[in-house]
Amino acid sequence: MGLAGLEPATPGTQNQNHTMLDYNPSDTSFCIPQLKDRFLFDLSHAQSVSIEDYKAAGKIAATVREEARNTDHDGKTVLEVCEHIESSIIKMGAKCAFPVNVSINETAAHYTAEPDDETIIGEGDLVKLDMGAQINGYIADTAVTVCTDPRHIALLDAAENALKTAMSMVAEDVKSKDVGRAIEKSIKNAGFKPIANLSGHSLDKYTIHAGRTIPNMWSIGSFSLEKDVAYACEPFLTYADGMGYVKEGKIKNIYAISNRKKTKDADADRMLEYIWDNYNMLPFAERWLRKEWDKTGDLLQFLVKKKCVRAYPVLIEANGKKVAQAEHTFIPQTGSAIVTTMAL
Repeated sequence: MGLAGLEPATPGTQNQNHTMLDYNPSDTSFCIPQLKDRFLFDLSHAQSVSIEDYKAAGKIAATVREEARNTDHDGKTVLEVCEHIESSIIKMGAKCAFPVNVSINETAAHYTAEPDDETIIGEGDLVKLDMGAQINGYIADTAVTVCTDPRHIALLDAAENALKTAMSMVAEDVKSKDVGRAIEKSIKNAGFKPIANLSGHSLDKYTIHAGRTIPNMWSIGSFSLEKDVAYACEPFLTYADGMGYVKEGKIKNIYAISNRKKTKDADADRMLEYIWDNYNMLPFAERWLRKEWDKTGDLLQFLVKKKCVRAYPVLIEANGKKVAQAEHTFIPQTGSAIVTTMAL
């Protein structure tokens, strides 16, 4: 899950749109004085990594994902689906790493429920369920696409097969461009089109996007997968008559803190501190703030205006075609990888 610039990518360019919903650590302007006192991220990844926490979060995320995969969501509201999945993650002993994304049909990513969302999942809608669990800041990011319309089963299967192909080859020192090439080949051989400007990403403690890109197509820019570094791989694909890239939509209902500078508004400053204390730099939804504030919209938009909080737009297939997604989190080892979100 995540995002960056939305210019279309081509097979010969480094893919730049991640489902990334936090800061980019390669941007040194992020390290503002207001954050340095509690800065939790080691950009060189020299900190000790808790593989066990990654695995524990992955087990929970995988269990919840499989439950969601086998549930009929037709007729339910997006709010009901989000709240059920999020509460399941919490009941199993983790925290949500970001608001559950319930992205329907041509919406590829980044739609979560509004506080009083009455959007109903229609019969036969193609629904991407993107969810994250975190334990002590170590994140499992995973997604599945569900649909009761048999006409779209081949698209769903192609997403899963592309992910399976990628997971069969990931290991220490494997080139990211080779993973992208394998994903692209798998999708095209099935008769579909990869989304060129969406990609997977590296992960770090309390960090959804840690600066590296796992492309869904071959690209010139590349790096070698590192041992004991966590990555999310998430093929996105559409039908052959789709445009094959996403554009920004008007809706923005996922947020993340970007600056802790005081605003001189007491209520806004209290909300900002609450966000930091509860979600750190991880993404959050307005509805998550409702337990502390009856009316959050104006304060939240004030923080966005002050550039203390950033809002992320939904991503929509440029030709309005349906999109499928599948995602795992993995940690490369010598000769193989730990796929933390693999179903048992």
